[in-house]
Formats: sequence, C-alpha cells, structure tokens
Amino acid sequence: MTFTRKAVLGLLGAAAFGCMTALPAMAQDVTLRMHQFLPDQANVPNLILYPWADRVEEASNGRIKIERYGSMQLGGSPPELMDQAIDGVADIVWTVVGYTPGRYPSTEVFELPFLMTDARAMSSAFWQMFETHMKDGEFKDLKILGTWVHGPGVIHSKAPVTTPADMQGLKIRGGSRLANVLLEKVGATPVGLPVPAIPEALSKGVIDGTTIPWEVTGSLKVPELVGNHTEFEGGALYTLGFVLAMNKDRFDSLDPELQKAIEDNSGLAFSILAGGTQADSDGPARQLAVDAGNNIITVSGDGLQEWKDASQPVYDEWLADMESKGIDGQALIDEARALMDAYKP
Repeated sequence: MTFTRKAVLGLLGAAAFGCMTALPAMAQDVTLRMHQFLPDQANVPNLILYPWADRVEEASNGRIKIERYGSMQLGGSPPELMDQAIDGVADIVWTVVGYTPGRYPSTEVFELPFLMTDARAMSSAFWQMFETHMKDGEFKDLKILGTWVHGPGVIHSKAPVTTPADMQGLKIRGGSRLANVLLEKVGATPVGLPVPAIPEALSKGVIDGTTIPWEVTGSLKVPELVGNHTEFEGGALYTLGFVLAMNKDRFDSLDPELQKAIEDNSGLAFSILAGGTQADSDGPARQLAVDAGNNIITVSGDGLQEWKDASQPVYDEWLADMESKGIDGQALIDEARALMDAYKP
C-alpha cells in the first residue's frame, strides 16, 4: 500500500486533532476515594458526607467522581484513617480526631467536659481555631476540608446512672483520650473502642455501657441493647471532634477549577452544617429509645453540679499536659468560649 504526501499529511493532522481532543477528556477523569468507618445508612455518611460528595461532583461539572467506602471497606481500622489520608491509601477520610490520642493535642479543647452547649457554635469555633492555630501546625500534612463536633454526649447503660457514684465499677466505652480520663474520674473503667465495635461489646458483656451521642444509637441498635440513657441539661458531658481530611498532594495535583469545586463546598459553612446536622439527628434517634420504653434520665440542678465538680480534674490535668507540650491550654479554652459566645446562627 502506498500513500501520497497529501494523504500522509492528512493522517498526521487527524492524529494530532485526535490527541488534542483527547486531552480534555483525560483531564476529566479524576476519581477520589472517600473512606470512613460507619455503615452507609448511618446519619453521618447519609446526611453529611455523601451529600457533600454529590455537591462537589456537581460543582465540578462531572469532572470529579467520588467513590464512597463505608465500614472501613478499604481495610485497616478507624484509628488508621488519618494515616491513610496522609499516605494516600484513601484520598479523603472522615474520622474522629481522638482516635489518634495525643497526636493533635490542640483539638482536645473541644472534648472538654461541659464546654459545649451548641454543636453549631462549637463547630464554628473549631474551624476558626483550626485556621488560626492548627492548619500549618498539627495538620500541616493534610488538607482539612471540615472540622466539627457532634451533639451532646450521652451515657447509654444497662444499669441506671444518675450520679457519678453510679458509675463506680462500670465498664464504659469512651471515644477519646479525654472521654476515658473523664470516665476514670467518675469511677468507671474506660474501655477504648471505635463506634462500630459497640453493639457486639454490649451484647457480649464486654462493656456495661457506652458514651455516644443520640444520633448514632439508631444505626447501632443501642436502645435494644441497653435500657437506660443519661443526658445532661444545658451542656454536654463530653464531645468528640471530627475532621474531613484529604491527601495534600492529591489536592495540590488538581487543577484550580477542581480545587475550587472542593473548597467552595468545604470550610466554615460546611463545618457548621455538619455539626448542626449531627445535632439535629439526636431527636429522632432519642425518640426510638422513648418508643422502646427505655429509661431516660436527665441530670440537672445540683445533680449537674456534682458531675461538673467531678470533671474538674480533667481540666486540671489537661492544662498541665498542654503546658508540658508548650501549648497555652487556658488560652485555647478562653478562645473557644469567646468564639462560641460570638456565634450567630
């Protein structure tokens, strides 16, 4: 077969055109893997994480696809999620900061007993303090997309708990280092477990109760496993901090339009939305326990003060620990309180 010069030039031109038209299509194939520890039907993925992913995909005009992996489907355990984001095992992770105790010490200010009265206000403070104190420090190895807290922490137990004395000798699951310290101060034996392990531990008697917010109790069927729930009027016995974190190199590798699609759906407003959504989910989950006929105890008045007094050593020890790390813990507490007081819905 022979080709004329005109035919050869035509073929070369067609090939060049094909390459040029293929390049934009290749640039659109951006797939990010999101990894987290809850089942897909749980409130956080269903109401927060996956709608966020949908919004990012839409804002990117379909150029970004976010694959969603719940229940640790990519392997590992919940405490490994932060490293999975740093190492690129997953592109985006959602996790409890306290699953890696001591690694992000400034964030523990948001776990202190009775500091939180409104999840939206504290989530707002968390993001603002992240940008001021943590972005280029403790979290310098990650691209943080959101920071928030859940609604008030509640004690869910087989035996009724009204006073700190009722906690004596009980094995209670705690979700973070400070939650475990608090449990020790009120006489319980803390047991460190990630959220997905709670139902089995309760059913097998490994623990006598657990500390989690109302909103996650439904997906874990906690009201079927315990008969008592202890909540606290006007404040949270404890809270946990969450982050939505992305591999920094992966984010930096995206073109500016795709970075904008992610950032426009992240940050302060998203953090407030996420914390508020979790807190708003407490009511329907609490109703499940009411419908089951469970005993709901609300601690208030002098009884509440007794719990606050019992939790004061948590503050004292935390402040000393922060000082040993060169961190002004009292300044963090004061700033968090000021930002929460200044929050306007």
